[in-house]
Amino acid sequence: MMNTHAFDATALRLFDEVARSGSFTAAAELLGYTQSAVSRRIAALERAAGGPLFERLARGVRLTPAGVSLHRHAVAVLDRLERAGEELAAIHGGNAGTLRIGAFATANVDLVPGALRRFAETHPGVELRLVEGLTGRLMDRLDAGALDVAVISDYPSGLPVEGGEIVPLRDDRLLVALPRTHRLAGDDTVDLRDLAQETWIEAAPGGQPTLLLTACAAAGFTPRSGLRVAEWTGKFGFVAAGLGVTLVPELAARAVPADLVLRPLRGQAPARRVYAALPRTPLPAALEFVRLLGEWETCTMVSPT
Repeated sequence: MMNTHAFDATALRLFDEVARSGSFTAAAELLGYTQSAVSRRIAALERAAGGPLFERLARGVRLTPAGVSLHRHAVAVLDRLERAGEELAAIHGGNAGTLRIGAFATANVDLVPGALRRFAETHPGVELRLVEGLTGRLMDRLDAGALDVAVISDYPSGLPVEGGEIVPLRDDRLLVALPRTHRLAGDDTVDLRDLAQETWIEAAPGGQPTLLLTACAAAGFTPRSGLRVAEWTGKFGFVAAGLGVTLVPELAARAVPADLVLRPLRGQAPARRVYAALPRTPLPAALEFVRLLGEWETCTMVSPT
């Protein structure tokens, strides 16, 4: 049986160069070896191969049939190694491979798509994959190695303390969504106390602490809950129908339909903090994506009157 341990990449490159040049001396000069070192290495390859690989001539050498066969495989192996090196260099440079991104739902309205668009323009060789989920689930996937970066928030359960690096991105204040016919729709800002008698369209089950409950308590009243709707698009429909008002994260403002207006709240407006989470050894592509997330700027978040 052939001893394949002798066929390392260095030996194969030396063997290939001797085969191409037809000379131990020429190969030695090109690769920076002595002629005797090349002869010894080729002799070791021939012992491992079980027979001669080169026919020694008066001037140089030429491949034996066994050498021709081995050279064909050596060229294929060296080509694969070269391509592997190029691919690894591209991955380490952030220009190839796959970037697996996780994000919570409202981050996928504008923040993540905007950063991804800019990333794709400058890194077309990177395959992009996206998973949507709640912060806790995204962190579980990140810790399990199933994500390369996660866009998370500290609401409603706080910021996870375990994992790799947590990069603060921005505050995501909550705006109030009103029908255009609402008495306060023409105001530049709205005092939460002026909404004390409004019916609120919420998603959280009753009794669960929310930013709305906390803010209303600070304003001196308990919000009157109305219909509970899980999806943002559903909330918008109920508000447009005049059945109540709701809070909308600034990140989701672009998705608000034209028959509603968004208004900032005066005073200490409720807000959450948005972060990017990275594993302990992040990919260069993930670091670049997080940089682009940090450059994201709010567009026109408050709709005109």
